[in-house]
Amino acid sequence: MTLSEIIEPHVGRTGGLISSLRAVQKEFGFLPAETDAVAADLFNITRAEVKGVISFYADFTREPKGETVVRLCAAEACQAAGGRDLCSAVEKKYALKMGETSASKDLTLEPVYCLGLCSVAPSAMVGDRLVGRASAAKIDQAVEQAKKEGAA
Repeated sequence: MTLSEIIEPHVGRTGGLISSLRAVQKEFGFLPAETDAVAADLFNITRAEVKGVISFYADFTREPKGETVVRLCAAEACQAAGGRDLCSAVEKKYALKMGETSASKDLTLEPVYCLGLCSVAPSAMVGDRLVGRASAAKIDQAVEQAKKEGAA
């Protein structure tokens, strides 16, 4: 499917640009560089406006992520509940730093600035699964489960 084919159905709709960018990212796993020009042309806006939307929303990415994405909460409540130690343990376990993707493209680590789980901090998200009272062991279990579900 081409970028134009993905983006066109969203043109003229309220929130169409964001919806079209989500659709592109769902199809390719990231937003290819040419997305800006195609979206700008179809929505009759500037490439700078498209880039502004892409850079504003943290969920949009220009680089492919790993098959499983582990997001560790970096907000104050989680930091106060041991989030920094959790981050260090997870980085050590997977030999990755925050923002990195493994060479095998199976795992990406990234910070997130609130998952809404302050009462069960520290928190994380592995794929689409929320993890409260997160520990390195719980995250490892969630990563293994995500891998099994991906293979199924």
